[in-house]
Amino acid sequence: MYRLIALDIDGTTLNSNHQISSRTIQAIHAAQAAGVVVVLASGRPVEGILMHLKTLELDQDGQFVISYNGALVQQLGSTLVLGNHQLTGRDAKRIGTMAQELNVHTHAFSLQRGLITPKLSHYTEHEAFMNEITCTTLNYDQLDDDEPMVKVMMIDEADLLQKAVNRLPVTWHQDFSVLRSAPYFLEFMHPSANKGAGVAALAEHLNIAREQVICVGDAGNDHHMLRWAGLGVAMGNADEQTKALADCVTATNDEDGVAQVIERFVLNQD
Repeated sequence: MYRLIALDIDGTTLNSNHQISSRTIQAIHAAQAAGVVVVLASGRPVEGILMHLKTLELDQDGQFVISYNGALVQQLGSTLVLGNHQLTGRDAKRIGTMAQELNVHTHAFSLQRGLITPKLSHYTEHEAFMNEITCTTLNYDQLDDDEPMVKVMMIDEADLLQKAVNRLPVTWHQDFSVLRSAPYFLEFMHPSANKGAGVAALAEHLNIAREQVICVGDAGNDHHMLRWAGLGVAMGNADEQTKALADCVTATNDEDGVAQVIERFVLNQD
């Protein structure tokens, strides 16, 4: 019996119109009525998740949310934080310097300042719009070395970003958790931060066994939680690498893939 479901948002719970279908909403409510904990696990900041929590009625005190790709795991309406892995201003400067060498743009999330970028780009504007937050233009040199940072992202056209990925020093994958959350987003976080670790921390807090957890996602930043889960499910619209490591593949995000997972494995519907 599954007791916890962790759902990615973009490309998974949301369809191509950035909406949650009525079938998916009904399936999630039915899972909750059956005693299953449902949590959204996203690369977005908390501010960018709240609107979807409200749609799903998961915004009540006592509910949990996994944000920033697992760098922050918290309970709503309380001070309980199960995971909080941070970078520093020093890391942001290092990543920003490398990005300049690789000729790609960057932006970052500071706990104090929110979304910041040395130079505004289309992708930073997209990030701000999707999460309904503002962006401040700020050179990373202005950050204190010890200033808490949640994550830093290299952002650019997919082909340019892939070239940057290919040139990234191997040691950086040890120094940071490096995740490709979208073709145009490469994310750098604390080495202990990822969605798998975030879901694991929540499951431990709730005394839920790994075998009782379902995780559903579609992209590289979902890989850790898909591998960790008792049942890792890739969306039908996921990339081939994500599908290959999942235990099974559901329908696409435009075909109510999340609802189908819940109906089959939680509600036991044919």
